[in-house]
Amino acid sequence: MMTTVTKTIDIKEKTLNVFTYFARPEHISDQFEERVGMTVVPMDVKAGMGVGTTFRVIGDFDGKRLEWDCETTEFIPERKVAAKMIQGPFKKWEIAVNFEDLGEKLTRVTMTVDYDMPFGPLGAIMDKAKFAKVAEKGMETALYRVRGLLEGNGSIPVYITLDAYRKLLAEKEKMNNAPVSTVLTKILEKYSQVEAVN
Repeated sequence: MMTTVTKTIDIKEKTLNVFTYFARPEHISDQFEERVGMTVVPMDVKAGMGVGTTFRVIGDFDGKRLEWDCETTEFIPERKVAAKMIQGPFKKWEIAVNFEDLGEKLTRVTMTVDYDMPFGPLGAIMDKAKFAKVAEKGMETALYRVRGLLEGNGSIPVYITLDAYRKLLAEKEKMNNAPVSTVLTKILEKYSQVEAVN
């Protein structure tokens, strides 16, 4: 029995910048509240985070830790990013994020998750209706957080080379998988201190 959860939000930012943010799997963990404990770990990165990129999602849903591996299935710049579970607890899990350019600095983002709860002990432990509510609330909160970030002080790394990106992920790991924004802030603080000395 498939469940579909869809949420839409308008973000006052260029579609290119909004798309670039969502196109990086590790940004997903920045979008969820601490209590969800959502972490996204890129495993095999294809050119420009495109089709074939794989990443692991680890989350705490209502006290139940779930982990699953995903693969990017669609990557249409400034239009759509989609991924599906390739291994994990769900019978099926797919996510799609669509982008609609509404003007110079306005983008409509629609996030859709289709999933089928597993059978067996996990399915019995997690009530389907309750899980749908947790998923819906999480998506809504995530979209509001992204809007806040992108409309805020512009501290989102929208243009970054793959080499710099890998270094950033290494620093993130050293900092106990702190959110990317926290890691970047620390790096920039260190850079400012070095600049001040010189």
